[in-house]
Amino acid sequence: MTEDSDVEEEAQENTEEPEESILETNRKKYQFIEDLPGVGPATAQKLKELGYHTVESLAMATSRELEPVGVSEKKAFQVIEAARSSIGISFIRADELFKMRQTVLRITTGSKALDKIVDGGLETQTITEFYGEYGSGKSQMCHQLCINVQLPPERGGLNGAALYIDTENTFRLERIVQMAKGAGIDPAEAVKKIIYAEAYTSDHQMFLLENADEIIKANNIKLIIVDSLTAHFRSEYIGREMLAPRQQKLNKHMHKLIALARAFNAVAVVTNQVMSKPDQFFGDAIHPIGGNIVGHTSATRIYLRRASHGPIRIARLVSSPYLPEGEEILKVTENGIEDVSEEEKATKPRGR
Repeated sequence: MTEDSDVEEEAQENTEEPEESILETNRKKYQFIEDLPGVGPATAQKLKELGYHTVESLAMATSRELEPVGVSEKKAFQVIEAARSSIGISFIRADELFKMRQTVLRITTGSKALDKIVDGGLETQTITEFYGEYGSGKSQMCHQLCINVQLPPERGGLNGAALYIDTENTFRLERIVQMAKGAGIDPAEAVKKIIYAEAYTSDHQMFLLENADEIIKANNIKLIIVDSLTAHFRSEYIGREMLAPRQQKLNKHMHKLIALARAFNAVAVVTNQVMSKPDQFFGDAIHPIGGNIVGHTSATRIYLRRASHGPIRIARLVSSPYLPEGEEILKVTENGIEDVSEEEKATKPRGR
């Protein structure tokens, strides 16, 4: 190799280095909210009191939501923009979006049949809603997902932990132990990876979620469950005159949930109660609570119902942005959510 060629190579290396440094400055990483430009100790404390403990959660905020901090709208926008630039929120081409979609992960439901109609499992960065009557298996599914998220990826898990917000006192550790044994996981280790909180009112429920970002980041939470989403709202906001404030709060609550799911690449699951419409003569008279607010925010909606008898449950994919409607049957056993064998399909009635 000649001396001239060595000089040329060194020159090429020197020209490449500034290019990398420019990219670094364009997307500077901020680890803590105190690192953001314009955020001093006093402002950081006020942000934390509002529930913004991490850069990721602040990136999903709006300037109006930061009004209680006492900063101007312009400064609030600058702080949010800095947080967003740190995690790379910007306009991108569709081919780049396709590459980003590869980061979407999935959790198995425990039933291969149900996994099939939801394209391999429940996906991260979106909300999946399970709705149905009492005893249809909604909470059983949530318990099963708490175990499945801990599984390695080759078994349909995410090697992560679960955050469980319980509004109806339906969470049972005994059931977690049974399902952990069924999945071949040490129950003592399984319960360590479930962060639990009981919500006593709708305001308490919203408060828990608004202050969950730090817990999610510290505990590698990959599954966020709210069981049930609408129970407190339904009991506290009674009458038509209370419908508007109820829907506004529900909307804010669900948008906080989707923001957390996107910021931390987690699966968000909510369960929903139902109501009956006796004046509906055709089709199913069972409808989920929450109206269009819940319907629009939930990317995937699954309707669970019991078969006429036994452990059989029928799961119907009602709504998805890209998947067709579908219906499959599964069963709830001591081990958890399982597939129904061909023999059982032949002998058991489909539904009621």
